[in-house]
Amino acid sequence: MTEKIVQTALSNGMKVLLKEIHTAPLVSSWVWYRVGSRDEINGCTGISHWVEHMQFKGTPQFPASMLDKAISREGGMWNAMTYLDWTTYFETMPADRIDLGLRLEADRMVNSAFDEKEVGSERTVIIAEREGNENEPHFLLGEAVQGAAFRVHAYHHEVIGDMADLHSMTRDDLYRHYRTYYVPNNAVMAVAGDFDADQMLERIQELYEPIPAGSEPARLARPEPEQKGELRLAVEGPGETTYVQVCYRFPNASDPDFFPLTVLDSLLAGPSNLNMFGGGISNKTSRLYRALVDKELAVSLSGGSQATIDPFLYNISITIHPQRQPEEALAALDDEIKRIQDEPVDEDEIARAIKQARAIFAYGSENITNQAFWMGYAEMFADYNWFLTYLDTLTTVTPADVQRVAQQYLLPRSRVIGTYVPSGGEV
Repeated sequence: MTEKIVQTALSNGMKVLLKEIHTAPLVSSWVWYRVGSRDEINGCTGISHWVEHMQFKGTPQFPASMLDKAISREGGMWNAMTYLDWTTYFETMPADRIDLGLRLEADRMVNSAFDEKEVGSERTVIIAEREGNENEPHFLLGEAVQGAAFRVHAYHHEVIGDMADLHSMTRDDLYRHYRTYYVPNNAVMAVAGDFDADQMLERIQELYEPIPAGSEPARLARPEPEQKGELRLAVEGPGETTYVQVCYRFPNASDPDFFPLTVLDSLLAGPSNLNMFGGGISNKTSRLYRALVDKELAVSLSGGSQATIDPFLYNISITIHPQRQPEEALAALDDEIKRIQDEPVDEDEIARAIKQARAIFAYGSENITNQAFWMGYAEMFADYNWFLTYLDTLTTVTPADVQRVAQQYLLPRSRVIGTYVPSGGEV
């Protein structure tokens, strides 16, 4: 599938990755900025997400009223995402129309207007989004658990930000954030699809090299101290269903232990998809599914982690069976974890877990948009070689590796347990 991969840097510091894929007449172009909720301070939580919204409000060259029409008229799709460590924008278009996406991103890297009225309008939109989230039990529980898990590090707050900050931030706050982080030396461009790499690079140089580099953005350096014991919390809210969320400390994506823990996740709860565009596969063969769902302690469960710059969390979410209690599900969870810690895992079971983890990774990497996604995404927490070697690295994981990381990371003293206690009524 890959005919040619080019990795280079422009004179202004912007990294460029190009991959020729000639299976379909499409090109997917992504611009990634190294800024997310990890870079936010109290008083400005949610600012990265809000700035992302403002990037769709237009520039003098590309007014907001024409952006969607221009992309859709050319047969393309576009979107953006903000997360813990990054913000990204993409366009996937017919190969002979991708120049519109390239020009658009170069323009809004420097010329977004941040009109005061548009800022006010978007404040209303984002506050409504936050209010909608607060009607969701999973959001309320997840925010409480994440806040308890991170007392010092900026992973403490949700990407959407705290309501108090959404009410108080100003247009100048947003514009300052934009000008600080939306500079080419803080960006990575990843393009995959049906093009000639030399010609594509020449066009990118024409559009992006005239943009001057900015000052290197300052980064928060607030490592989370070691947790001194298990934390438990309860969140009350409407509904009839009880949920439990158990979070363990999880290393960053560049840590060698990330890979045996990924296999452990596949073994325990079913494989997680790191690609936010990818779907899932069944977890009915996982140990926790058999121990909790098959035995009617839970209605459903899932596990998952994220590839992050700093250590984050491994999260197990359980929907408690209406006839059972949370403590029963937690006891079964602890039994399964202790079994892995105390008893050698069968090689065939590890092989199946690795196969499932590899499969979900492959499913989330196959089309052109996903290929371009991975090129930039891997650069946010490691580099593209992390992606290229991912599957091979997983195959080196042994049963002893899985048992060791279970003993090291899945410890009660370093976990947070949150329970959503329903009060009845409609959610």
